[in-house]
Parts: sequence; structure tokens; C-alpha cells
Amino acid sequence: MRKRNLDVAVISDVHLGTYGCHAAELESYLKSIRPEWLVINGDFIDGWQFSKRYFPDTHTAVLRRILKMMSDGVKVVYVTGNHDEMLRRYSGFRLGGFTLDDKFLLSLDGRRFWFFHGDVFDLSMRHGKWLARLGGLGYDLLIVFNRSVNRLLERFGYEKYSFSKKVKNSVKAALRHINDFERTVAELAAENGYDAVVCGHIHEPVIKTIATPKGTVQYLNSGDWVENLTALEYVGGEWSIRYFDPAEIAEPAAGGAKVRPAAAENGHLEFPGIGRRPARRKN
Repeated sequence: MRKRNLDVAVISDVHLGTYGCHAAELESYLKSIRPEWLVINGDFIDGWQFSKRYFPDTHTAVLRRILKMMSDGVKVVYVTGNHDEMLRRYSGFRLGGFTLDDKFLLSLDGRRFWFFHGDVFDLSMRHGKWLARLGGLGYDLLIVFNRSVNRLLERFGYEKYSFSKKVKNSVKAALRHINDFERTVAELAAENGYDAVVCGHIHEPVIKTIATPKGTVQYLNSGDWVENLTALEYVGGEWSIRYFDPAEIAEPAAGGAKVRPAAAENGHLEFPGIGRRPARRKN
């Protein structure tokens, strides 16, 4: 497989150890790239739903792939999230090309990118953690039900449908009147003198510019590997969102990602402490 060279690749919200995790797809994606830096921006292993009864070989294969990337010289930064918060006690740990931390800075072409998961700005996490945990369990069960429904839909010629995304987006639309996650983190980034902020947590891949009283800030979110199957990539002076496509993985093409520009060059790190029936094919 021909690998694509990247300066930076960012993944988050993989949720290894849960039924919703698309581990096989993630491993295929990781096999298709050769980044200088791989940033795992939180919720990589799901400590909330983790069970010894469910950690299939495909999930183990992801861990092995990342270890292989490290042995090949890829620098890996693991930024902790709320589902893997048990690792936060080890923040600041570094060994060879591996770093574990709560946040870090990446300087690209004189611009400062602030990486952190984002759960600290989620009011449901701060004021109702037990509700968040219960919601996580319900979300995982919904994913299992959704996969069974989609197998039936495909068998009868209908497109897949995401119950979880429909429910989640409806909830988010209400929550945004109370807690505008993107604006909150952008404003904080501007107040601290950062040019951009890179998060995960809310499972919404996006690259946008947000105006704040302190100036404009670029906001990036790497999405997830439960529903969207996305990663952020930086190469050739631009950030892009890469959507997993089995055909592209089988034979990667130049480009092939949705790109929203963000001027940047090679950088260095600074550490601050469901469905409708598809159209019929014509014979």
C-alpha cells in the first residue's frame, strides 16, 4: 500500500473497547499514512465502558499499528480526554517519541495551535458527570441496535441510517443555547494568545474561523471513529478533514480530502506544562 506523507495527523474519540468503535477502518487509515506527528486527541480508549469481555482483535490491531508507527519514527502525542481520564495522573510522561499530556502546543509557520480534548468546557461533564456516564452507556447500546438495523436496511436495498447521530444532533441543537462549545474554546484560545485551537469530544469534524472580542481564531475538530470516521491532516501548508473511504485506502489518491486552508509549514512542539432507498442503477 502506498502511504501518504503528512506533517501532522490528528485522530480523536476512537473509543476502543466499545461496540461503536470502527477499529478496522481506523487501522486501515493509519496504514495508509506516514505522518511526522500523530496526535491522539482524547477518548482513545473508553475507560467508562471498558470491559475485559469486549476488546476484539481489531481493537488490539490499532494499538499494534500505533506501536509500529512509533518504531518507524513517528512521534506520537496522546492528549487525554474524559473517557480516558484515568491516564491524566500520568500527564507529562515522555518516553522516546511518545508523549502523554492533557494539552500541548504546536507551532506552524509562526502560528500557535493549542491542542486539548475539550471536555473541561462541557457543562454536562462539569455539573452532571454521572448523567454523562449514563448517557455514554445508552449511546453505546444505541450504536449496537443501529448496526443491526443497518444490516437489514442494506439487505433490502436501503441506505444506512444513523439513529445515534440523529439523536445526538437534536440534543446538541438544544445544548448550544446554553453552552456554545466552539465559541467558548475559541474565546479562551484568543485570550491566551493562540492562533488556533484543535479539539475532539463533541464528534463533529469541522474547520472554521471564529471571531472573538480578542480577535479571530481558527477552530478545528477531528471528529470521531464511531460515526464520522474522520481525521485532521496537515500537509503542504494546509489543514484538511479526511473522511474514511475504503476505496481511497485501497489506492490512495493525491488530495481526496475536504480542505479548508490554514497557512502553516513544518512545525515544532512546545509543551506548556438512518434511511432512503438509493437511486436504481440503469443497466
